[in-house]
Amino acid sequence: MEFIQQALSNPWIMYPLLVWLFFWKGLALWRSARMNHTGWFIALLIINTLGIFEIIYIITTRKRYRFIESFMR
Repeated sequence: MEFIQQALSNPWIMYPLLVWLFFWKGLALWRSARMNHTGWFIALLIINTLGIFEIIYIITTRKRYRFIESFMR
């Protein structure tokens, strides 16, 4: 536990971790909003799993998102 606290207080670890988190969270929230997945949007907004939940959502909705995007153009 002490190792984790020291690692997270180090800016060389914390800033890349924050960029990673904001990237995946933003991408997942964008996709859920575009697909009108209100429940997923709320869950993605509340649940923080270091990007794992967001990556799983993006992978599982990949084909359907491409299908919806083709009609929006």
